[in-house]
Amino acid sequence: MFNFSSSYFWDMLLAVPGILIAISFHEMAHGYAADAMGDPTPKLAGRLTLNPLKHIDIIGLISMILLHFGWAKPVPISASNFKNRKKGIIVVSLSGCLTNLLLGFIGMAAYFAVIPLNNTVLSTILQYVYYYNVLFAIFNIIPIPPLDGSRILAEFLPYQAKMKYESFSRYGFVVLLLLMFTGIFSKIMVPLINAVLTLYSSLLSPIFTLLWR
Repeated sequence: MFNFSSSYFWDMLLAVPGILIAISFHEMAHGYAADAMGDPTPKLAGRLTLNPLKHIDIIGLISMILLHFGWAKPVPISASNFKNRKKGIIVVSLSGCLTNLLLGFIGMAAYFAVIPLNNTVLSTILQYVYYYNVLFAIFNIIPIPPLDGSRILAEFLPYQAKMKYESFSRYGFVVLLLLMFTGIFSKIMVPLINAVLTLYSSLLSPIFTLLWR
């Protein structure tokens, strides 16, 4: 599963900036969205920051580095403070994923911009930046508790179905781990990640091809 060579550890090191950027922006976006919706809880908890130390879950970080799937420390949210509870939950849940998708696009644009420099280290870091941001967005939109997608889905379910779905949340983390270690996640995630990256590349490549002429 792992190839513990010097190049393996070097690649892990180059991946860390991308992982920290994806995690920090994702969680900070949740915090600012919650604050905008009327909930001061993230602000009071000191989570309106890009400081990765405020957002890292150490096990989730290690999992992200080794398995390419991981998680951050959830931003505390009090939905009862939202001016509009349903809208607040949906906006806060989407904010992190949309922020990651935007950063993925910016990261790929930066990657294309530095290609003429022939700097392998910088290019590799930027590749990880756009890859992990897209990965983090798609991973979190999956509707399995406690991921963001589960909160969005719950808001569109009828009351009884919502109650049953939320009762499933206690098993969500176990289900996620099983999907990771059985390889099912890879079969789902990889095509989706590649589709987003292909879309980004198709948009950016013609622009930078013109710039390089």
